[in-house]
Amino acid sequence: MQESLRTVKYSVSDAIKFEKVALKLGRSKRLIFTQMVDYFYRSKKDPKDLNDELLKSTILKGQKEYIGFIKTQEAELLIPIKRDVVRMVESQKTIMGCFNSQVLQYNNDALKNQNQQVLSLTRIQEFIKGISDKVDEKEKLKVKFLSILDTYIRLRESFGLMTSGKDKEVLIDNTRKQVAKL
Repeated sequence: MQESLRTVKYSVSDAIKFEKVALKLGRSKRLIFTQMVDYFYRSKKDPKDLNDELLKSTILKGQKEYIGFIKTQEAELLIPIKRDVVRMVESQKTIMGCFNSQVLQYNNDALKNQNQQVLSLTRIQEFIKGISDKVDEKEKLKVKFLSILDTYIRLRESFGLMTSGKDKEVLIDNTRKQVAKL
């Protein structure tokens, strides 16, 4: 079946513009005309509308839908999540504050106990040193006393029957003085 053709009359200036468009796009004038009619038919655009208000309103409508979607998501998801995160951060700060205060208190108590133990150990060491010094001193006293006793015994045995009582008294007094000096 053969297509019946129609004619459209237009000015020479429009014909020049039409030919330039066809050359620029590299198509025949008939194909360009058919595509223009299809375009306006499908898009429902008004050729008088050079600013393409329908396109603008369609874009604005799409943007409003996106903005509405974003606001809904913000109200339903983002704001509650933000609130929960803020609460969680605050509770973590509280937990960390309690933890830090307890750890610091424990560390202070442990340090105090360590200082007390060091002080106690120092006193114990001083006491042990004092005992050790006294034991050493006692041993030295024993040695000196034994020396004095040995001297007394040796001198006493050297006395004979004829030794005067005065010499015996002098020996006893000297021995007592030496013991008293210890």
